[in-house]
Amino acid sequence: MFTPGGVPAKVDPNGVYQVEQMYVQYFIPQNKRGALPLLMWHGGGLSGVTYETTPDGREGWLNYFLKRNWAVYNSDAVERGRAGWAMYPDVFKSEPVFLTKENPFERFRIGQGAGSYNKDPEKMKLMPGSLFPKEGYDNFTKQGVPRWTTTDDATIAAYTELVDRVCPCVVLVHSQAGSFGFKVAQARPDKVKALVLVEPAGIGDRKQVEKLKNVPMLAIYGDYIEGDARWPKIRANGVSFLAEAGKYGAKYEVIDLPKAGIKGNSHMIMMDRNSDQVAGLIQDWLAKQGLYR
Repeated sequence: MFTPGGVPAKVDPNGVYQVEQMYVQYFIPQNKRGALPLLMWHGGGLSGVTYETTPDGREGWLNYFLKRNWAVYNSDAVERGRAGWAMYPDVFKSEPVFLTKENPFERFRIGQGAGSYNKDPEKMKLMPGSLFPKEGYDNFTKQGVPRWTTTDDATIAAYTELVDRVCPCVVLVHSQAGSFGFKVAQARPDKVKALVLVEPAGIGDRKQVEKLKNVPMLAIYGDYIEGDARWPKIRANGVSFLAEAGKYGAKYEVIDLPKAGIKGNSHMIMMDRNSDQVAGLIQDWLAKQGLYR
């Protein structure tokens, strides 16, 4: 019975299912600059909502770059948000991971570690000088969706199909999508004309690092990394991978925001109060690469 009081229907589970699809929403300005689309890929347990607005109600990076006449493609990756998900363990080989409200607060360098979250914003223990809008934290956690740990290959295949369809392009990634961005650029180095990596949590294929030699790359890291249990290693892995690509001639730049005089950023840089300022750094870097004309 699909609807209370409705007509009963038989469901036969045998047959062909549509799985591993990705949702992409695109915006093409009337007066777009140049010819390159800007693809935005979100992090783990999140969706394209990451770039739409900030938790405290400001316009997100999607609108920032759209207003600067970029054609913007914003996606929900395989098994996220509007893409939907497949049966598990039949297709996805593990159960989904669900995060508590405390988890991102403690793990994304918003709060001061274990025990720093409180449902009362006034009692939250934020990092000193944090620019994350604590009054919007509940809105941020409402964006969370279940994620799987066994769907990387399907996600990379979907992103590669997207690149094949709409690129050459610039790819902007966040967190978990760092690995996806690197690997898709390695698979399609002729189509990915630049990679913008916002706190990438993973790296590409070290055996094929030379394929990035003609892909300019910008990595941006926020604040509070040195005092974190995980992020010094994550950052070191990312910078090391970029340096390996540099040995083959790849142009790359690493911006540590605190060293650039921009302090207080969490892992969710595109949601912090100075999100437009950081977007401006990205915009300027893309212009220097000759990708914004």
